[in-house]
Amino acid sequence: MALENADIDKIAILARLQVTPSETSDYANSISSILSLIDEMQQVSTEGIEPLSNPHDASQRLRKDEVTCDNQREAFIALAPAAQDGLYLVPKVLD
Repeated sequence: MALENADIDKIAILARLQVTPSETSDYANSISSILSLIDEMQQVSTEGIEPLSNPHDASQRLRKDEVTCDNQREAFIALAPAAQDGLYLVPKVLD
């Protein structure tokens, strides 16, 4: 399927893209080559080939919910420029 420059102009209007006349022929050639590749791929016989697995069919590997590191909250609070009652204090941003 070959696209004409008029087709590219229509697509550009629908997509609200600004395409210069010098770019129109380049886009027409590029999109036409992509469409011809798709047509070529459509003609390949896939008879007897199993479809690839669908990622939605897979189940997640789960692990036990275990603590893997120590609680370092107090160490991090100590590094903060300002903290009160275990919470970080930050400057007011909005009035």
